[in-house]
Amino acid sequence: MTKSFRLLAAFSLMSVLATPLHATGLDLSRDDVSEFVARMETSHGIPADETRRLLGQAEIQPRIIEAMSRPAEKVKPWHEYRQIFITDKRIRAGVDFWSERESDLEKIAAETGVPAHIIVGILGVETFYGRITGKYRVIDSLVTLAFEYPPRSKFFTSELEQFLLLAQEQDLDVLDATGSYAGAMGGPQFISSSYRAYAVDASGDGQVNLWTDWTDIIGSVANYFAEHGWQPGGPVADRIDAAPPEAVLSKGLALDKTTAELRQSGLRPQGDDDDKVMVFSLEATTGPEYWIGYRNFYVITRYNRSSMYAMAVYELGQEVRSLRETSADGS
Repeated sequence: MTKSFRLLAAFSLMSVLATPLHATGLDLSRDDVSEFVARMETSHGIPADETRRLLGQAEIQPRIIEAMSRPAEKVKPWHEYRQIFITDKRIRAGVDFWSERESDLEKIAAETGVPAHIIVGILGVETFYGRITGKYRVIDSLVTLAFEYPPRSKFFTSELEQFLLLAQEQDLDVLDATGSYAGAMGGPQFISSSYRAYAVDASGDGQVNLWTDWTDIIGSVANYFAEHGWQPGGPVADRIDAAPPEAVLSKGLALDKTTAELRQSGLRPQGDDDDKVMVFSLEATTGPEYWIGYRNFYVITRYNRSSMYAMAVYELGQEVRSLRETSADGS
């Protein structure tokens, strides 16, 4: 464990311990709260009294801060993380979901170029096809993280702002909408800014409903990928048979290598010489696995900034597609 990681972990633990163990209300007299209320009025025309009324009904939830301090992507190795999502039960559920939503999946995949199995992979990882969408009130999550979680206060203050605007635009009940501990909503688990930017009315009913309208949900996931540069028909990831030279390993989740560089190192990536790729490792039970991630793999990481997350989506989608095809051949 690095020194910086130890300091962050200690800070997170102290934040949890310093917060009351029971839910509490927000102190509306705080300077940061007053500044937020004023900004909502001056920038967006939402009356200060209305913003204070909504914030006054939010509850600070210590469990949210605790959950933020230990996400699975940060504390589990790949081989343990994989076991959460690549299961027979989730794969079979994906096949059932695909069969139930075949028309929407095929139509939206054809329109956007985002394959059905990738959409199915996202929805399986995010919410187990709608089974696990989160039970926290979004207002509680965002208020807690905006005002009681300093490491990411700026980000979640912005998301709280976006949520209040979203509620106006979509006529949502601010005090009724539920989601994850981080304020992600509905079947695709969009945060407020993503909801406003990428969610679409794929069903054409005049509303963008990411809780119960699966046509909107499927269309919004595909639109998110399309807007982030998904390349129709392009590769996602390739396994490397042996450990590559240290020099070709990427730093973080950047497309910081070219296929030409990899070929010069003895690897055999797909694509043209000037295509940008990443090379990363995952911790398997037998040691590190090495992978080439292409542009489309990078796009999946825009949904969640984790190579393990992106690989879980990719692998689950492949497994669902494979079982679906095998089942069709046997019928």
